[in-house]
Amino acid sequence: MSINSNLTKGPFIIDGCDTIPKLFLKRCIELGSKKIAHREKKFGKWDSYSWEYYREKVFEISGALNKLGFKKSDRLAVLSECRKEWLYIDIACQCLQGTCTGVYSTDSVQQLEYQLIDSGARFLFLDDAEQLNKFLSIDKPLPNLRKVIVLDRMNLRGFADKKVMFLDEFYELGRKFLEHDTHTIMRKIEEGAPKDIALLVYTSGTTGLPKGVMLNQNNLMYAQLAGKHVLPFSSDDELFCFLPLCHIYERTTSVISPIVNKTTVNFVETPDTIFENLQELRPTYLAGVPRIYEKIFSKVNLMISDATTIGKLAYDRAFQVGKSKSAYQKERKRVPFFLLVEWYLWKILVYRNILNLVGLDRVKLAVSGAAPISGELIEWFHALGLPLVEGYGMSETVAAISVNLLESNYVGTVGKPIPGSSIRISNMGEIEYKAPNVFCGYHNDAKKTQEAFTDDGYFKTGDKGELVDGYIKITGRIKDIIITSGGKNISPENLENSLKFSPFISDSVIFGDGKKYLTALIIPDQENLEKFAQQRNIQYTNFSSLCQSEGINILFSEIVESVNSSVSRVEKIRNFRVLDLVLSAEDEELTATMKIKRNILEKKHAPLIKEMYDQA
Repeated sequence: MSINSNLTKGPFIIDGCDTIPKLFLKRCIELGSKKIAHREKKFGKWDSYSWEYYREKVFEISGALNKLGFKKSDRLAVLSECRKEWLYIDIACQCLQGTCTGVYSTDSVQQLEYQLIDSGARFLFLDDAEQLNKFLSIDKPLPNLRKVIVLDRMNLRGFADKKVMFLDEFYELGRKFLEHDTHTIMRKIEEGAPKDIALLVYTSGTTGLPKGVMLNQNNLMYAQLAGKHVLPFSSDDELFCFLPLCHIYERTTSVISPIVNKTTVNFVETPDTIFENLQELRPTYLAGVPRIYEKIFSKVNLMISDATTIGKLAYDRAFQVGKSKSAYQKERKRVPFFLLVEWYLWKILVYRNILNLVGLDRVKLAVSGAAPISGELIEWFHALGLPLVEGYGMSETVAAISVNLLESNYVGTVGKPIPGSSIRISNMGEIEYKAPNVFCGYHNDAKKTQEAFTDDGYFKTGDKGELVDGYIKITGRIKDIIITSGGKNISPENLENSLKFSPFISDSVIFGDGKKYLTALIIPDQENLEKFAQQRNIQYTNFSSLCQSEGINILFSEIVESVNSSVSRVEKIRNFRVLDLVLSAEDEELTATMKIKRNILEKKHAPLIKEMYDQA
């Protein structure tokens, strides 16, 4: 399959189809009940659902929406955790040439209100009683909203509201419509065009109100077509859906890509069972964010700390051998025969067992995206034999700008641009990008749309970077660049990633804008820190007292000093504080994809930051 020769406009064709709904219908007819489309765990058991079932539910939702007056270009919103219904609603909306937007389940009432008003959503699908209460707490009128559909009746028996109905009622309404009229749904799928706005993806809004990124069918099709050249899938591949489907990264991975590649999606049971479900499912492909890989690294270090002396020695030797092998491969040199033989021995004795314990033994390709990841962490996984690469993209580019390939994985970069795209570095060092997957504009915001592009049509990513032999190396987010009082520009991300490579550090944030030197707030890894304290007989009464103990202060001082030894004088961290925090996606300090909100952390701990500079 080759990319259409018209690289600037399209239409882009996959298996004779120019929109995702047309391709979806083709796949359902082709695969029917013969192949599993997705799995979901209910009452302790993994249930499988075929492509024929997938089509039935999408058509029932399409029929009900059509019956209730949903029109072309209308918008609907989904407020839900990862679940199969997310897919049905999204594709049903696109089948009617509508636009689907997602709301993070961790969003506040005010954030939900803003997004419903800004998007003008006609319908809202939401998870359960908790999310319904959130909706019912909105005190502003929502004149565009016609119906709210609740997916789970639990704790809502007897509830009645003229604007609210339940999913089983919605399905029944759709079935009755389809008894007399399937032609309307088929016709709307056929009439769908590449220019139709398919998704409205809201940015995280960490520096202001969220912006609604408009993506059309042409954007989606090009991104998938280019993706087939850099992320080849087999129809036998098993995917693992655990990131929020509101985010473009998971949306393309678990909704759009499986339709293109005929893969099977497995939905995480709850956000708290990610690692348990990984062990049960053993996917062949994993799309994750740095924090997930950091957690796996942390878990492995915990297991090693419990091993026997012989076990620890075996791991140390196995890791050194794996590291040596990766170094040869990184330099594109032939791996010495005896090193290769020893590596295969350790693969049988150590690597395979470690990957098996965390459920990654079948992974053929793992990708890290949505935030920068430590190069040391990638190389650690390579030493264990896990094929991990880093990619780069944004909501505005359908999550695809570049990705490293297994055969040409340049650690420390995010790979080469996807086929058919153009990239350049501005005079200010900003990465600028042009390709058919670049979004159509920000919803209701022509001014910000105009500001996002150069005069000759390149999208301004907001990231600083450079090109190294055609590979993109990101040096920092422009808005996060620290300019010290001495005028030195420093990207905090590299230092933060170096700190996070320690198994004792879950997260870190570097400060120093307008100051003489850099400081850091460190968020420890609770499990590893407590294990360390037990092994060193460090006395503490609770996690807070542990974080402030002398022994732990010495530990983190050594970690900071180790990072300082490999950077220039102006990049050295002169002071730090340890926070007794254990963060989850529900906390306001983290985005839904588990990135630290620097401005929130800085605001909440301003006195502590000030104290680090007052001591100078």
